[in-house]
Amino acid sequence: MELTSLQAFVKVVQTGSFTRAADALNTQKAHVSRVVTQLERELGVRLLERTTRSLSLTEVGREFFERAVGILGSVDDAQRMVQKAQGEPRGTLKLTCGVEFGMIAVSGWISAYLQRHPQVNVDADFTSRVLDMVHEGFDLAIRIGPLADSTLAARKLGELHYGLFASPMCWERLPAPVHPDQLTEHPAVAFAGGSHQPVWTLQHGDTTVRVPLQPRLKASNVFAVRDAAASALGIAQLPLIVAAPAVAQGQLVQVLADWSLPSVPVNAVFASARYLTPKVRAFIDLAAQAMAAQ
Repeated sequence: MELTSLQAFVKVVQTGSFTRAADALNTQKAHVSRVVTQLERELGVRLLERTTRSLSLTEVGREFFERAVGILGSVDDAQRMVQKAQGEPRGTLKLTCGVEFGMIAVSGWISAYLQRHPQVNVDADFTSRVLDMVHEGFDLAIRIGPLADSTLAARKLGELHYGLFASPMCWERLPAPVHPDQLTEHPAVAFAGGSHQPVWTLQHGDTTVRVPLQPRLKASNVFAVRDAAASALGIAQLPLIVAAPAVAQGQLVQVLADWSLPSVPVNAVFASARYLTPKVRAFIDLAAQAMAAQ
């Protein structure tokens, strides 16, 4: 039994399709199908139930998959040990992050990373789905917000800082608020995704004010919220890094700049701190430096 056969089988299970597995392995669908069929012949069991529309693991196939993932993980550990000894980042870094933060920051990190390390390639999956890193073969995930309990390792990269912003045109209708209590007199637009609550919490020294929201617009896309605020539809809570381009162009101004809002942690999540390869370590270091420079 060859490792390439295990890799093909595991990739078919992870992607749910011979076609997608072939794309991921840079080969042909027919080749992947032949390899998996030959593997089943060698083992004398059926690992996959195939129909014209779907694939599913047999009971023995499920057990074999778990063992195969473990074997390939051990091989990866051995390769990481060698890479660690070599020191120079190389190979393909497979990472995942949310779509919006990918557009806000991670895409820029990737460009800088590739320019700095010519022997590395990047396979990035920007998705709103929380992926199973180990089973789906990812080296690294960039996650926003508090982390759930997990056996995975993590390193905090920094904090995502927020402010309140509005179009200067808003003050043609109402005077700008000078205290959080006055925010309820103004229309609001709000981000409705993740753990965000319909309340803004502002702090100044020892004083904390919670402002309940009845937004004119709720959207699960932070760029839609920013654009609505720039169109004078209301005040919005935005990450500073998202608001900055509109502020520079005079489309937005910060509201109650002396008051702070809760920040959100940004973490790099990976399988093992013990066997952190140079390619993963280099990306994490670059991301931490970029967050610190904001």
